Amino acid sequence: MAWFETWFDTPYYHILYKDRDFAEAENFITLLISNLNIPKDSKIIDLACGKGRHSVFLNKMGYEVLGLDLSPQSIEHNKQFENSDLKFEVHDMRAEIFPELSVEKADAVLNLFTSFGYFEDENDDRKVFQSISNILKDDGYFVLDFLNAKWVENTLIKEDQTTKEGIDFTIKKKIEDQHVIKDIFFKDQGKDYHFFEKVKLHTLEEINSYALEFGFERVQIFGDYHLNEFNLESSPRCINVFKKKSHD
Repeated sequence: MAWFETWFDTPYYHILYKDRDFAEAENFITLLISNLNIPKDSKIIDLACGKGRHSVFLNKMGYEVLGLDLSPQSIEHNKQFENSDLKFEVHDMRAEIFPELSVEKADAVLNLFTSFGYFEDENDDRKVFQSISNILKDDGYFVLDFLNAKWVENTLIKEDQTTKEGIDFTIKKKIEDQHVIKDIFFKDQGKDYHFFEKVKLHTLEEINSYALEFGFERVQIFGDYHLNEFNLESSPRCINVFKKKSHD
């Protein structure tokens, strides 16, 4: 199994990242939706939704939301939040969403908080763009919130320690073959564990080439969660806003 199929489905992943700033995330989503001017009752797909917090928030904002994630445990957890306008399904983002899940086409697809760049084969990256293009309505938005490769290279901390819920995590980072690799070591109940995360440092040009191939036009790039202008050297994020070209 690929690293993301195992690591994201363990309880330790959620323990390590339990202190993520959800207030910042909700503020970002509020700013983003306002900027895109997406009408209430529009259909939004939260692709790689994790434990569903952002899907739930979008639904409370008045949108019909489908949260999709590869982790069965996360989706099982999310089912408790479902209502008539909020649904969750196990789904691999490389696979077609429509018509396999029998869902209507979406007004927007959001892929947030570095949920891309996991695949070794660039054809798998293409499949993600293809499936999103197929599920989006013409003139619909695709937001790809990715890391800024240059900023990662400039700010990399090679080793760090943190303690969460009594577990001491040692995290080592390196850049190798255009990937940032995070090795995660810890011990729990007398057993040693080692997981890793590996994300390809896609450039702006690479991401845009996939977008163009599948009928998208990049209309905005933001450099952080406050929607400030993107700067290649200093922006921590590379938040791409694509619009699907209409076939008129």
